[in-house]
Amino acid sequence: MIEVRNLAKRFGPIVAVDDVSFHMQRGEVLGFLGPNGAGKSTTMKMITGFLAPSSGTAIVCGADVTADPIAVKRKIGYLPEGAPAYPDMTPIAFLDFIARIRGFAGAEARKRVAKAVERLALAEVLYQPIDTLSKGFKRRVGLAQALLHDPEVLILDEPTDGLDPNQKHEVRSLITEMAPGKAIIISTHILEEVDAVCSRAMIIAHGKLLADGAPGALEARSRHFNAVRLALAPEIEAAAAEALRKMLEVEAVEPVEDGEGRALMVFPHGGQSIAAAVADLLRARGWQPAALRVERGRLDDVFRQITMTAH
Repeated sequence: MIEVRNLAKRFGPIVAVDDVSFHMQRGEVLGFLGPNGAGKSTTMKMITGFLAPSSGTAIVCGADVTADPIAVKRKIGYLPEGAPAYPDMTPIAFLDFIARIRGFAGAEARKRVAKAVERLALAEVLYQPIDTLSKGFKRRVGLAQALLHDPEVLILDEPTDGLDPNQKHEVRSLITEMAPGKAIIISTHILEEVDAVCSRAMIIAHGKLLADGAPGALEARSRHFNAVRLALAPEIEAAAAEALRKMLEVEAVEPVEDGEGRALMVFPHGGQSIAAAVADLLRARGWQPAALRVERGRLDDVFRQITMTAH
C-alpha cells in the first residue's frame, strides 16, 4: 500500500532525508522513531505530497506522489505535527469544511462528521473556537479530520502528543481497531507507544534509515534481552554475584536499585537464555531468591545505541 523509493530531501546544503526506501502492506502499523531533527516529519510530508522530494518518490495505493499528488491525497488521512487547524473555526465548522473538501455533501457529509465526532469524543467542545481548546482537544480535532473520509492509509505525526493517559489509551485502541484494514504510519517519541500499537518499528537518524523490524526483533538487540533480575538477601548478594560472574554464559553482573528495590542484573553473552543456568546455580548453592525475572529487551537501549553511534 505504500512504497517509498530512494526518497531524499535537501534544504540548501542540509540533507534532511537521505535515500530512504521501505514498503508497507495493509494491516501494518509502523512506528517511525528518531531523535528531534532526524527527518521523520520531513519523510511523512513527502509521502503525503505536502513537500516535494529532491529525489526519489513514494507510491501510495498505486499512485505516484510526484506524478499524481491529488490521487495520493485522496487515499491518505494525515495528522501533521502540531495538529494545525483554523483557530477561529469551531470543531464542527472545521470538520464540515474538511468533509466538503473531501467531496462529501448533504446527509453523507453530516454522517461522516458525526462519526468522527463520536470516535474522538468531541461533543463537548464542538462549538468552541479551536483556538480556545486544550492541546489534547486540538489533537483530537486533528485526528477526527484525518479519519473523516475513512482513508486506506493513515499518516499520524505524534498522534497522542498532549493527551492525558485515558485519552492516549482511547487513541491507541482506535488505531488498533482500524489497523487490519489500513496501512498506518505513526511518528512518536513515546517508545511505549510502539509496544502498544505497532507491528513494526523503524529508526531514523541524520536522515538515514538505520533499523527496520518488528518491535520484538529490535528489542532483542538490547543488552537487557534475556538478562535475569535477581533479588537476594543482602548477606548472600556478594557471594552470588561472584559465582554468577564465573559462569561462561554470563557477560556481566551489576547491582541495580530502582522502584522495585535492590537487585542484581545478570547480563548474558549475545542475548542467549540464561535463566535455567542461573536457577541451577542458585539451587546448587542453596540460595533462595526473593524474586527472579527474565527481562525483555529495552527499545530505549536500542534506540540510544543506534542513534548515538550514527553519523
